[in-house]
Amino acid sequence: MGSSEYSVVAEGLRKRYGDKVALDGLDLAVRRGTVLGLLGPNGAGKTTSVRILSTLLRADGGRAEVAGIDVRAEPARVRRRIGLTGQSAAVDEILSARQNLRMFGRLYHLDRATAWRRAEQLLDQFSLAEAADKQVKSFSGGMRRRLDLAASMILAPQVLFLDEPTTGLDPRGRSEVWDAVRSLAAGGTTVLLTTHYLDEADKLSDRIAVVDKGRNITEDTPAGLKRALGGDRLEVVVSDPAELPQAVKTMSRVTKGVGPEQDEAALRVHTPVADGVAALTTVARELQERGITVLDIGLRRPTLDEVFLRLTGDDPEEAAASGGTDEAAAGRSTERIA
Repeated sequence: MGSSEYSVVAEGLRKRYGDKVALDGLDLAVRRGTVLGLLGPNGAGKTTSVRILSTLLRADGGRAEVAGIDVRAEPARVRRRIGLTGQSAAVDEILSARQNLRMFGRLYHLDRATAWRRAEQLLDQFSLAEAADKQVKSFSGGMRRRLDLAASMILAPQVLFLDEPTTGLDPRGRSEVWDAVRSLAAGGTTVLLTTHYLDEADKLSDRIAVVDKGRNITEDTPAGLKRALGGDRLEVVVSDPAELPQAVKTMSRVTKGVGPEQDEAALRVHTPVADGVAALTTVARELQERGITVLDIGLRRPTLDEVFLRLTGDDPEEAAASGGTDEAAAGRSTERIA
């Protein structure tokens, strides 16, 4: 595996907290300028992986390189090439956005003029210029997280680690953070993202790695993971419970005997289909000919939620609602690194 091709490489990472095994031979490889979504239930090893790769924690075994540098042998060099945004914002609420960015610039040993210039660039890049002189305590959740991301980018790092970056945000705030992450990736920054929100991973990630119990389960593109679960499903919702049996017969005939599944409470029938468009057209025509009133009909592809449940047996929504980290012993990744 050529190191010039990958910004993050981990081979056989191992880590224990007392009797608890957090990582049990984890492998990762993130191509330069791409976003890798790291998914898994609580306790899977996501946060421990991020902490090891960002030099906050030493692995018990295995090796890792970030930006072509060994994280164990040269952690200081790694830190100069990475950014980290943890699960809680690390900006000062009393200061303004501009003051925060200038302060971080000075903390990263930039001279005064460079720190001032970099702050202005980041305010523009993250659409914070209009609110630059307002105290952060007046910001929405999405604005705070965008400012947090901006602070992570003070030194224009090659690699950015995002550990649950939108936890607790409303839909608008999450959308604002997604736009910022897309902009960073488009500009060439390599991003490793951990999240419980599978729609977030689906929209942002070039590839997704699913881990559980400290090991890799699978890795593929979002579309590839969904295809592996199965093809299209044809779904029909009727208006009258008395019409449900006829809808089942029609779909069974069109799909050549494959037994459709039905949800009587929702008046829904669904079944896997090989040629989705042809099946949809035929079923719609036959249902219309028989006078069956259809409230909804369409092709449904597997979702990442279904992939996650199949692979891990855990409900991602419950995991997100629990608010726990992967490993309580590891603590939260709230440190700022660049």
